[in-house]
Amino acid sequence: MPDLAKTIYQSYPSVTFASDPSFPPSHANAFTPTLKATRDGVENIFFRDYQPLSVIVPWMRLMASMFTSHVRFINIGTTYEGRDIPALRVGVSPNLGQGGSDKRKTIIISGGAHAREWISVSTVTYIAWSLITAFGKSPGITKLLQEFDFVFIPTINPDGYVYTWENDRLWRKNRQQTNLRFCRGLDLDRAFGFEWDGNAASNPCSESYPGEQPFEAIEAHRLAEWAKNETQHNKVNFVGLLDLHSYSQQVLYPYSYSCNADPPSLENLEELGLGLAKAIRISSGQQYGVASACEGAVLSKTSTDATSRMETGGGSAIDWFYHELKVRYSYQIKLRDTGAYGFLLPKENIVPTGEEAFNAVKYFGDYLLGNRGIENSIFPKLHSSLASEAKMQDKSPTVEQEISYEIEAGSVDDVDWELKRRR
Repeated sequence: MPDLAKTIYQSYPSVTFASDPSFPPSHANAFTPTLKATRDGVENIFFRDYQPLSVIVPWMRLMASMFTSHVRFINIGTTYEGRDIPALRVGVSPNLGQGGSDKRKTIIISGGAHAREWISVSTVTYIAWSLITAFGKSPGITKLLQEFDFVFIPTINPDGYVYTWENDRLWRKNRQQTNLRFCRGLDLDRAFGFEWDGNAASNPCSESYPGEQPFEAIEAHRLAEWAKNETQHNKVNFVGLLDLHSYSQQVLYPYSYSCNADPPSLENLEELGLGLAKAIRISSGQQYGVASACEGAVLSKTSTDATSRMETGGGSAIDWFYHELKVRYSYQIKLRDTGAYGFLLPKENIVPTGEEAFNAVKYFGDYLLGNRGIENSIFPKLHSSLASEAKMQDKSPTVEQEISYEIEAGSVDDVDWELKRRR
């Protein structure tokens, strides 16, 4: 980036600095910008800028108070620094409290595990808002919220998120104290108990430091305990997890810890993953790769076939939910972009990214309802586009033509994966 400081500065809401351009904020209180209407006339002021936690939590409470028929404000647990981990449960449960024996099918959509990935936080709130406001108006959305509960967790790392607003915009981990005084923080997406990577525990200053033992990170432990309690005591059956991150535009499925292990339901994970990527491509034109989380983390291969990873793979949330809680469809979606701005994605991308993710969620729910592919869909507009593309593909181009098309689209990695899948 030609001017990193300026790019960081521009990622904060412009209204924040209207009266006081000093940066970072000199006060020690929560970062609370004044929301004012501007001349551009953007319809929804909340999604015009990235929002701090001190704005997100009141917004969530407002959603719960305005849409009492299908929205509840809940608390997942408490962070290391004592903050609540807020969430919205969205859905209509006709048998709730009536002694029904059936478990409520539930989908978790979370973001903000890594504090600097602001687009993931905004995208979770955008999807929640889109589902909440479409209930009763869109037959497809109404059907989804009757069949499933959605739990939206904008950030499972509130401490780190607040720190990015008040101190260091590019902070990644939580704010937990380690055994090294000047190196704080644990990587929440490397702290879960399934195939936890103890070899990565040697350097507390590392951005991927998982702690000295599984679930040492308070927030990861709280999320896991909450999820287990829901399944054991509250008649909840988690059927899907979408853990939103940035950046690189990928749909990743288990396993993250190793490229030598295949999940039992690999075919289904691949099928739905490809459908999610296609739904995004149809809605916005953006290309999302589809691969196992292990392959998605591999940066390059050496001549001896050794792999160089961007980050360690053990202890991932999607692996733990898939293996321990038997969440059949567990994905990590890395949102925009592919590196031009990275974690400092301009705010103009908030709504477009939210829209394409919302389309992916609609496809996700439609798939879980049994409408695999393009037939009998509750979202005819979305799937009519998918049907048109499928019809075009029925012209049976040669493998060479397909490879040429993919290379022209600028995704060589997708070619390698597609060839591997064909074999």
